[in-house]
Amino acid sequence: MSVTLDERPKTKDATSQMAGGDPRLDKLVDRLPPRMGETVTYLLKPSSRWVRIPSGTLLVAGGVALLAEDVPALRSSRAKVLDWIERKKPHWLEPSASGNDQT
Repeated sequence: MSVTLDERPKTKDATSQMAGGDPRLDKLVDRLPPRMGETVTYLLKPSSRWVRIPSGTLLVAGGVALLAEDVPALRSSRAKVLDWIERKKPHWLEPSASGNDQT
């Protein structure tokens, strides 16, 4: 069942069902565009924990990889991770058949 922001109840029960139960967070979510607000509302439900944890981990890892472009201290760590991937998971570095090639 999809719940739009306009249909979402504005009661204390709705807030308490969200992770953290902070009404300020609920107000910020209400300001998001409808599609994004629905997604965030879903992710804030306690039952969505197993989606939030891997998503957050991937976002943090991707952010560190991006920062490594500008922060020299992170470059050596990124190089070590890429060396490990090259040794242990070389298939991760092979071109995919999905058509992402720039040729």
